[in-house]
Amino acid sequence: MFLGDYQHTLDAKGRVSLPAKFRGEMTGKLVVAKGFEGCLYVYPADKYREFIDRLMSRDDFNPQYRKVRRFFTSGAAETELDSAGRVKLPPVLIDHAGLGKEVSITGNGDRIEIWDTEKWAEYNGETADNIEHDAEELSSLGLL
Repeated sequence: MFLGDYQHTLDAKGRVSLPAKFRGEMTGKLVVAKGFEGCLYVYPADKYREFIDRLMSRDDFNPQYRKVRRFFTSGAAETELDSAGRVKLPPVLIDHAGLGKEVSITGNGDRIEIWDTEKWAEYNGETADNIEHDAEELSSLGLL
């Protein structure tokens, strides 16, 4: 499970070092994909496959499912950690997330998220302002 928030630097070649705590679960192939709120999702390849299989099991005649599937598969890249524990991010994904030199790498359960550090701070501030309301609403729907 991926937990925590770490600050790292994106180098000139588009590589970022993953926190040592995350590397043990990120062996073999990884998939980097677009994420919501302008971040990147990083999955172990088998977890990404499970995620995509859920999307693929839906009706292809529904345009919403097609849009969501395209969002997560277009631009996605399969990669591996290099010997220094870095992951190479394709330019299209760096652009999607608006990544600058300083990035925040956060754990989100079954995946890692990579955020531009300023965008992450802004998102956290907005989330803190609304989290109790959101949790209450999800709870009232029986989802929490």
